[in-house]
Amino acid sequence: MTVRRMFFILSGVSLLVIILLGLVWSAAWWLLVLVVPLISVGIYDISQRRHSLLRNYPVIGHMRYILESIRPEVQQYFVETNTDGRPISLEFRSLVYQRAKGVRDTRPFGTQFDVYRDGYEWITHSISPHQIVEHCPRVLFGEHNCTKPYSASPLNISAMSFGALSQNAIMALNKGAKIDNFAHNTGEGGITPYHLKYGGDLIWQIGTGYFGCRTYEGTFDAALFAKNARKDIVKMIEIKLSQGAKPGHGGILPAAKVTAEIAKIRNVPIGKDVISPPGHSAFSNPIELVTFVKKLRDLSGGKPVGFKLCIGSKVEFLSLCKAMLTTGITPDFITIDGSEGGTGAAPIEMTNSVGTPLREGLVFVHNALTGCGIRDRIRLIAAGKALSAFHIVRLLALGADTVNSARAMMFALGCIQSRSCNNDHCPTGVATQNPSRFQALDVEDKAQRVANYHHAMIINLVELLAAAGMEHLEQVKPHHIQRRISGSKVKHLGEIYHFLEKEALLDGNQLPDDWKTNWDLASEESW
Repeated sequence: MTVRRMFFILSGVSLLVIILLGLVWSAAWWLLVLVVPLISVGIYDISQRRHSLLRNYPVIGHMRYILESIRPEVQQYFVETNTDGRPISLEFRSLVYQRAKGVRDTRPFGTQFDVYRDGYEWITHSISPHQIVEHCPRVLFGEHNCTKPYSASPLNISAMSFGALSQNAIMALNKGAKIDNFAHNTGEGGITPYHLKYGGDLIWQIGTGYFGCRTYEGTFDAALFAKNARKDIVKMIEIKLSQGAKPGHGGILPAAKVTAEIAKIRNVPIGKDVISPPGHSAFSNPIELVTFVKKLRDLSGGKPVGFKLCIGSKVEFLSLCKAMLTTGITPDFITIDGSEGGTGAAPIEMTNSVGTPLREGLVFVHNALTGCGIRDRIRLIAAGKALSAFHIVRLLALGADTVNSARAMMFALGCIQSRSCNNDHCPTGVATQNPSRFQALDVEDKAQRVANYHHAMIINLVELLAAAGMEHLEQVKPHHIQRRISGSKVKHLGEIYHFLEKEALLDGNQLPDDWKTNWDLASEESW
């Protein structure tokens, strides 16, 4: 029984009890002074469109907003922690909410961070800051290999499938992308009517289950892929090799969320757990993977094709690089997912102890491609807990061309991190297939909030660039970001991370021992 239904039942019962008591005890009518206002608040909560939590939890949902209202005074006691042990203030979650709602996000009394703690980071501003020249910067994907390249925003929606998210959440994300002209990654669950309704640009993700381009047995269907990939709304195709939430583990959609509609879209049995295989069946070695990339590019009519992975074995990725050199085939982009990222439910060991964190993975991929002399042909997308414009700049400094965000976009939809994504009890209607819950999420309102958040992020991104004396995204370099190493020592990212020279892996001169060992072990013919 939903809380909304329970509210109406309790309201009706309460009024009936008061009426019956009032017939025999006149003082009972005073109870209406308490009950009627509460019922009125509940009716208002259910009928309003801005707060899905209140629509699902009338009256009692206000407790959450009361606690939120005192957060500035107490939030210093609440911290989240990255996999590297560095704390992240809940300030960032508040930041997303405020920008999504169009609320002023300026802060008095300086930074709330301890600027002298180890790990504190900042961007170096210029004594001669520039005027903002690019209010809406774009990054071109597929300019070398494609007949239909795509000009992307620096910030886009990371992969989240219909099934994991509700239909209203998918529609709100896509409409938000349409409003502010950025891209929406479908996740591996396939293209659905909810992705198509509002016409926002799509990055179609192909996972190991090949949803949307599979036979009933689960193998890749080239004809079905071509039919969907050639839709005008599909701008790029992403092959998912692994994800930060559970690298080396297939995607999981619990049986409770496999409705008849989802079963039809994915071409799977209804009412059973949908567990994607951990690996692909369409290719089995590095050369076959890059050949598959070219096949999808041709089948799509010349659209950018790339792959997504969380870095694990460095030898395996270098094997991919050797396959690119041997065949001359390069993907148009590579998405690097960090082990700290991921909004999907996963086994705790996978979440906490498998995969390379984003920054280390990003620097490694950037170095590997630079060392092979092919970095300028491949765009890099970074994904993993990017919530602020500074987070984006930091990833650009480490080698990214654009950034994907899932967590922040869910916050913009109204997610409160109740961690009910995997049991279909999401209180805000974001991650549930229960109609009584997801219908509380108003698509029009939440779409505007997603667009507001993206718009504010781009404004703050270009302001950071201008303050640092830069005009373009590609000007951001490692030396622009400083990090405190100890109480009295500061280094920039170029001093903390080692960066290879162009074609360093090909000539082998002065390679660090670990790079030389891994490069020698790599083979384009096997993982």
